[in-house]
Amino acid sequence: MADSDFPGWHGTTIIGVRKGGQVVVAGDGQVSLGQTVIKSSARKVRRLSPGGRDVVAGFAGSTADAFSLLERLEKKLEATPGQLQRACVELAKDWRTDKYLQKLEAMLIVTDGRELYVITGAGDVLEPEHGIAAIGSGGMYALAAARALIDTDADAESIARRAMAIAADICVYTNGNLTVERIGG
Repeated sequence: MADSDFPGWHGTTIIGVRKGGQVVVAGDGQVSLGQTVIKSSARKVRRLSPGGRDVVAGFAGSTADAFSLLERLEKKLEATPGQLQRACVELAKDWRTDKYLQKLEAMLIVTDGRELYVITGAGDVLEPEHGIAAIGSGGMYALAAARALIDTDADAESIARRAMAIAADICVYTNGNLTVERIGG
């Protein structure tokens, strides 16, 4: 099916910021269908606790697809305790090669407080430069804002919140109703 066959689901904005021993993942709550806001308070940032170790994940894209990926990620984390990078690579490999998973349309930002990754269906496991990752329709706005703020005295959470506010002011598919999860600091 071509993109034009769908009624126009639009993404979200998720940002991950690492600074001063703290990593924050923040996401807006808006879900849109075409020109209509379907929900304004969705939780697109989740705390996973496989094996008692905290991992925070944020997703952009299809919610059902993202939940399928989060379930798979949790299983990978259970199979490789304390090895976030390995679990992410294993998920990306499955996502790229499995006929069912290949159809999933979502992206993930994942952190355990030490490492920060973006995982895509193209098989990418990306560790962002400058300790900032952003995905979704307003992701580049949030990324630019956070990059401008990273060298200030603001902590990771303040930077993430301000970057999300800027993205919400620019991107019509992003709102200011945030879910924020912090690890460390």
